[in-house]
Amino acid sequence: MKTEFSLEQLANPDIAEADRILRACVHCGFCTATCPTYVLLGDELDSPRGRIYLIKEMLEKDKPPTREVVKHIDRCLSCLACMTTCPSGVNYMHLVDQARVRIEKEYTRPPAERALRSLLAWVLPRPKLFRFSMMLARLGRPLAARLPASSDSANPGLAQRIKAMLALAPRSLPPAGPAPGSVFPAAGARRGRVALLQGCAQQVLAPRINQAAIRLLTRHGIEVVLVRDEQCCGALTHHLGRDDDALARARANIRAWLEEAGRGQLDAIVVTTSGCGTVIKDYGFMLREDPDFAGPAARVSALARDISEYLASLDLPAPRQPRSDLVIAYHSACSLQHGQKITQAPKELLSKNGFVVKDVPESHLCCGSAGTYNIFQPELAGRLRDRKIANIASVRPDMIAAGNIGCMVQIAGGTSVPVVHTVELLDWATGGPQPGLNGAA
Repeated sequence: MKTEFSLEQLANPDIAEADRILRACVHCGFCTATCPTYVLLGDELDSPRGRIYLIKEMLEKDKPPTREVVKHIDRCLSCLACMTTCPSGVNYMHLVDQARVRIEKEYTRPPAERALRSLLAWVLPRPKLFRFSMMLARLGRPLAARLPASSDSANPGLAQRIKAMLALAPRSLPPAGPAPGSVFPAAGARRGRVALLQGCAQQVLAPRINQAAIRLLTRHGIEVVLVRDEQCCGALTHHLGRDDDALARARANIRAWLEEAGRGQLDAIVVTTSGCGTVIKDYGFMLREDPDFAGPAARVSALARDISEYLASLDLPAPRQPRSDLVIAYHSACSLQHGQKITQAPKELLSKNGFVVKDVPESHLCCGSAGTYNIFQPELAGRLRDRKIANIASVRPDMIAAGNIGCMVQIAGGTSVPVVHTVELLDWATGGPQPGLNGAA
């Protein structure tokens, strides 16, 4: 793709990066076939290629974002299926991230939407506050049916977004998990030592996931540390275009994790939420221009491992409780298959541990969760969820396994089939308790 940035514009490292990304695009359109919003809507501007043109025009002409540009960028899930499909290696992730930052800084949204975005950006990264908000949401959930229906499903208003938030709130919350600063020694001879990301929403909605990871890792000789000063990874605010907040959180985590590494061996930073893992693995890029953090950020990104990725590197013994009669539909989270290019390890681990693993048709298409997407775009998210659940049902599973809490909550909201994390099944197969049922019911 031909670009026409001025030399003055190209002196900006972000614009220079956008120029490199845009020039890699050859207009082939392969990305349209795997873009969820294009599949649903058939609008070129709701495809990666269309959004690339919009972003190019906005950046190249240094124009403020228009309402039309914002509409189509907001409809992007950042599922990154286009990057898996692209034969030219266009890094759409870094381009759309830059567009979101530009929109957040230069576009004035309606007051109600600004307030909702600010509320989510403040509450979601803070587990104690998020837990309190979930308690309030439980009280408000019966009122959801009284909220007015949307007259324009393509452009949801505040009532529809509040309704979507209340629908996602669980009817009950589990007890809090282990405290930050906890250390879980390896059982028997220690084979390794890792920091386990505690997460934000996950530690409130499903602390059982990290508890399963801790049992599984320690059972196989890995000491697990919950780093005391760890914060939200920054993914939530990063995808809202609030990069100042996201980068501040990234820097705080880098300091905390490298201080922990300095106190003792740290083989990996293990992540059980693939959306978080994708962002942590990108810290090196996000802080590439920071003279104080570029090197440390790259070291942290190199240490980050999805739980399935880390487990695949261990020589795990045969399972104690093989479950060969259970059919597992494996839902491949977008952030894992497209963002981190991890596709086979979770399925191979499940198969090795005795489960019958079935691929889901159209597995490349997003379930519609995508961070806060199912709040801001509830109609599109609902259509994607229903499509995903229909595809899952076609393989007639006993359980659904996924590697991302957002996907788990989204899918569980539309099916009675138990939705569990991959690590819960692996823990069960090797001596742990049977996984619970849907936490989002």
